[in-house]
Amino acid sequence: MRLFACDNCDNLLHFENVKCESCAAPLGFLPDLGSLSALREEEGALRAAADPANRPWKRCANAAYDACNWLLPAGSDTEYCSACCHNRTVPDLTLAANLPLWRRMQFAKHRLVYSLDRMGLPHPCRAKGSDTGLAFDVLADPDDPAAPRVMTGHDEGLITLALAEADDAERERRRTEMGEPYRTLLGHFRHEVGHHYWNLLVRDAGRLEECRAVFGDERGDYGEALKAHYARGASDDWRGRFISAYAAAHPWEDWAESWAHYMHIQDSVEMAESLGLHIRPRLDATGDLSARIRLDPYAERDYGRVMAAWAPLTVAVNSLNRCMGTPDAYPFVMSEAVVAKLRYIHGLVQAEGNATTAAAA
Repeated sequence: MRLFACDNCDNLLHFENVKCESCAAPLGFLPDLGSLSALREEEGALRAAADPANRPWKRCANAAYDACNWLLPAGSDTEYCSACCHNRTVPDLTLAANLPLWRRMQFAKHRLVYSLDRMGLPHPCRAKGSDTGLAFDVLADPDDPAAPRVMTGHDEGLITLALAEADDAERERRRTEMGEPYRTLLGHFRHEVGHHYWNLLVRDAGRLEECRAVFGDERGDYGEALKAHYARGASDDWRGRFISAYAAAHPWEDWAESWAHYMHIQDSVEMAESLGLHIRPRLDATGDLSARIRLDPYAERDYGRVMAAWAPLTVAVNSLNRCMGTPDAYPFVMSEAVVAKLRYIHGLVQAEGNATTAAAA
């Protein structure tokens, strides 16, 4: 993710902005250009200052709910942008309590899709009645407190997310109850989509054996592995081999947890680059914690350079959070075994992204 600037006044913008807070210019995101652009209305359509072709655009239908700022071509036969087209089921938005929670879900999903586009990964929307493509069901818990709660999960590209996870208090309650150091909406999206890309980049691409050499053999009983994890927790030796205790439950969860962290790192390093950060603690006489972040993590082929930027960045953001009395932003340890898994994922993403770019050329 990166910062954007208003085409009219150069004021800094955030990804979710719908208007410039300085000059009040209306804004829209152009997914094919990766630009947040000032807009003007012309002949019944929107024109984007950042679009060199000056094409006509329209807003996504979810703009009516203040839940999307993405644009799509004015002549498109769909009303939903390339992020919102993934919505298969949404909660009842006539209920006042659901709308603000769903908006938060929307913002997290848009950041997910932005990163998938930056990674060059295909994410075709699932057509009505189809069982292929990426789709999301965002479901509210039933009114009956005795009824089963919605469970977040993945099934062949269909990702189910519990609307309750958008409630900060409820999510924190679940995080504490499950003994997790970190639990966010965006983290859920990234973890679950990781399962989807395991199917695409590993299983369907004939890479099972090479992936097993990195993450272990996924053919062990998945359901029993999760039951054992929730009953007894991870063994004491999970640290150093896995990014989290949950990753130790089964190779599929190791992959999904590693994938989510890979996306965290790519997104954060890109933002650090956008901010022009240069981090070198004054006590760092050797330079081991120094990073002048001048790279595009999505284009960088040498994953060691991404890791060299990430390590001092985590020290910086965790230290700032502690100054504010809040938990560490990144409470995880990057062992060599974990970095090897991230490096493997990076290689697959680079290969797929290059193939996608070549096919589109």
